[in-house]
Amino acid sequence: MQHKGFSLKDIILLALIGIVFGVIFVGAGYLYNIIMLALTPVGFGPAAEDITIGLWCMAGPLAGFLLRRPGAAFLGEVIGAVVEMLIGDQWGAANLLSGAVQGLGSELGFAFTGYKIYNWLTAILTTLTTCAVTFVWDWFKSGYDAFKPSTVITLLIIRIICMFIIDGVLVKLISNLLERSQVLKVR
Repeated sequence: MQHKGFSLKDIILLALIGIVFGVIFVGAGYLYNIIMLALTPVGFGPAAEDITIGLWCMAGPLAGFLLRRPGAAFLGEVIGAVVEMLIGDQWGAANLLSGAVQGLGSELGFAFTGYKIYNWLTAILTTLTTCAVTFVWDWFKSGYDAFKPSTVITLLIIRIICMFIIDGVLVKLISNLLERSQVLKVR
């Protein structure tokens, strides 16, 4: 299958995904703050990142499943990060770099299938690649190297579980529902 560029319909869908998820990303920031405040007194505040990261990584895999084009997952995530930044969340322009890292992680999962398979295996692959790329990013950005090995392992397990539920299962179910309802014609 030869991949063509994005059509106008694709661009509009990417923009809509970015706008909707940009708003969701801002809400995820509030949820992150609440979880961080709740877990900090017991010494596990850093887990807030790993608990909520799945919400920040949803736009990429959903765009990838709906558009089925190289670059869709990356663009969906980056556009969402731009919208989040423009709304005025707490991280500002740093969202652009985080969005690019998250989009790259998601894009890798689709690339491993050659952009030809859009099933549960692909959902698992995109979850694993996004999890790995974002965990390495957070290792440096959030200073995970300062934690005890047992804490790092716990954070990784939390991240894998939360991302699998949100970016794997939930995204695939949403994609399946949109395809079955014929709201969107999935390629």
